[in-house]
Amino acid sequence: MGKVKYATGIDYVKGSLAKPKKKDGHSCGTYLIGTHREAETQNPNCTSLFIREANVYDRTTPLSQKEMAAQTRFAAVAAAVKARAGALEHVASDRQAFLAQKDAADGKKTMKAYLWKVCGDAYDQAHPQG
Repeated sequence: MGKVKYATGIDYVKGSLAKPKKKDGHSCGTYLIGTHREAETQNPNCTSLFIREANVYDRTTPLSQKEMAAQTRFAAVAAAVKARAGALEHVASDRQAFLAQKDAADGKKTMKAYLWKVCGDAYDQAHPQG
């Protein structure tokens, strides 16, 4: 393994340094990913650099029924949350219900999380898993 030394003033890099260009269904270049180990260790070399091919993150198998159902549920619940957050007739009752459950052990701490739970539960009730 080689050591990575960045320019003066840059201690470490976490994340993608370069990504392949995608145009017309064609990818040119490679991913260049810098990492920084934060776990305690005696080894002073805590940075790494990885090079990945352009197609390494492309899916090689078709979506399963379970994945398609999860994507459908997510899209439906996201749309319901957006609609409910903008609906004036629900604002007062949602706020009151949110504040009532907020301090419970399993309560949602943000209004958005609460709406995701309410709309998700409503979706699950309307679409039972077989």
